[in-house]
Amino acid sequence: MKISDLTLDELKELVKGIVDERLRELLGDPDLGLELGEAVRSRLKASLVSTERLTGDDVAEKLGLKW
Repeated sequence: MKISDLTLDELKELVKGIVDERLRELLGDPDLGLELGEAVRSRLKASLVSTERLTGDDVAEKLGLKW
């Protein structure tokens, strides 16, 4: 099938699919599917159990960022 044979709606769907696929390639999670190391797993578990929370401002200040 040639592109010229597509209806406008079919062409839009084709382009949408191509754009979606490319965005997933560019913005996807490069670590998806990788296993966490034991040290990271332990820190994550401790963080989830903890009731201590930081605001965005706190994090920015710790990292020396201007918000």
